[in-house]
Amino acid sequence: MTTHAVPTVVPAMAMRTTHAKAFPLQRTIVTTANGRRSLAALRLATGFVFLWAFLDKTFGLGFSTPAEYAWINGGTPAQGFLNSPGVTGPLQPFFQSLATPLVDMLFMAGMLGIGLAVMLGVGLRVAAGAGTAMMLLMYLAEWPFAMGSTNPAVDYHVIYAIALIAVASLAAGDTWGLGAQWKSLPLVQRNHWLA
Repeated sequence: MTTHAVPTVVPAMAMRTTHAKAFPLQRTIVTTANGRRSLAALRLATGFVFLWAFLDKTFGLGFSTPAEYAWINGGTPAQGFLNSPGVTGPLQPFFQSLATPLVDMLFMAGMLGIGLAVMLGVGLRVAAGAGTAMMLLMYLAEWPFAMGSTNPAVDYHVIYAIALIAVASLAAGDTWGLGAQWKSLPLVQRNHWLA
């Protein structure tokens, strides 16, 4: 007598449970309301750092970018930085070789995308990865290991990168953000890297 395996149908509720394990809600990771609110505040502040840099460089709001150097007025935000005296150290030739209009577009798209994603609390894994890479490159471009540097090991680039990693790791988009809704989308359920 031959036995045939009967196909198993997984109920929709069980599938949701499986995905819930892949995307734990923040309240299961951070157990106090004050902790969740603090992480949400850190997420919003860190996201605004990136979004503000995009806005100031795009429109020349006069804080770090004067109006005449605004991207909409023909300014070159990444090229301007990469060719500036602020880029020093042994990697200077490498970074100056990157100074192209394409890098301006990628830099500005990165600032906008990271800023919006982090502020909205969506796609935090991707935003944390991209933001950390951007901060590492800027850290190395400014070469903090030279004499006269305020701190050769930990500067604001490192702090922003750690903040991005923390808010992504602790599901900080769930509090005061759209993280929980984002993670429930079928596209994100199928592609965990988008969380």
